[in-house]
Amino acid sequence: MENKKELRNWLDAFNLNHPLVIAGPCSAETEDQVLKIAHQLKDSDATVFRAGIWKPRTRPGNFEGVGALGLKWLQRAKEETGMRITTEVANANHVELALKHDVDILWIGARTTVSPFIVQDIADALKGTDKPILIKNPVNPDLSLWLGAVERFYTNNINNLGVIHRGFSTYEKTRYRNNPEWQIAVDLQNRFPDLPLILDPSHIAGRRDIIFDLSQTALDLNYDGLMIETHHDPDNAWSDAAQQITPETLVKYTEDLRIRKEVGEAAEFKNKINTLRTKIDVIDHRLIEILGKRMQVADDIGMLKKKHNVAVLQNKRWNEILGKMILEGEEKNLSEEFILRMFKAIHQESINHQEEIINH
Repeated sequence: MENKKELRNWLDAFNLNHPLVIAGPCSAETEDQVLKIAHQLKDSDATVFRAGIWKPRTRPGNFEGVGALGLKWLQRAKEETGMRITTEVANANHVELALKHDVDILWIGARTTVSPFIVQDIADALKGTDKPILIKNPVNPDLSLWLGAVERFYTNNINNLGVIHRGFSTYEKTRYRNNPEWQIAVDLQNRFPDLPLILDPSHIAGRRDIIFDLSQTALDLNYDGLMIETHHDPDNAWSDAAQQITPETLVKYTEDLRIRKEVGEAAEFKNKINTLRTKIDVIDHRLIEILGKRMQVADDIGMLKKKHNVAVLQNKRWNEILGKMILEGEEKNLSEEFILRMFKAIHQESINHQEEIINH
């Protein structure tokens, strides 16, 4: 698969003067709910109305969607509002039913992307379609697996493609439901700059209060659009209540987030430097998270030293670490002076943490 301008044709055909917005509830619950939300969104910047019909839940017993019945509700929402409609498909039967009900855009969920067998079955069912197909990143942080899913559709003569960045699962608890791992999406963007890239901040956040900031970061990184879960009564939604926002909130967000593209040499410089600075911000945030984890380990060491009455400072161990880091730094084109300053500061913070534990 090669990058080519034609990958953007389906998105360019929308002729939007703002990033693409896909909005609607996590799940279609009732016909009244679907229609109410769609009508509240029809005059917003949302071009596409989304709703989950089949919901693959992590554990059985949770609400797993209304099934094919909900496709009729989506069709009616399309007829009444003029919005395009989209839903997730997870097998060839879903594809057949979605196409029968004239769903405009189909997306492949993260749990499906992890399985090349299932992806191939869906790609075969869609062979040659002109419907846009959006592929969410796999649950695990694997760029090759993500691109492999895209390529399976591409080799089946499906040219209207895009990807959705919805974050990656992690065993460790973080401020996100799914870690964004921005660098993976940026690497994909660098390899295929014309493949439309959409952020799903709802699934990354897991809570509504950080959706705006995630969306702004995506737009600063030149993402092409957003997929935001929107519900008229989020707190009482049947699934993922905490991460859904109201249509009114979505309207405010799109007003605040809208980017009007400037032209000219000065504007091009400004856009590029802002993108690079956002990449720096993303990396700096990861550095802080990693340093926080390092100090947690230092705390554990302090507890162990206290229990066994061992001195905080271990010079032999410290010199071994410093020597290894200087060598690794050289491989990354980092000066010895910088490595010394940085690791002395980290080491001092570790000592401070351990002394605090031992002396209390």
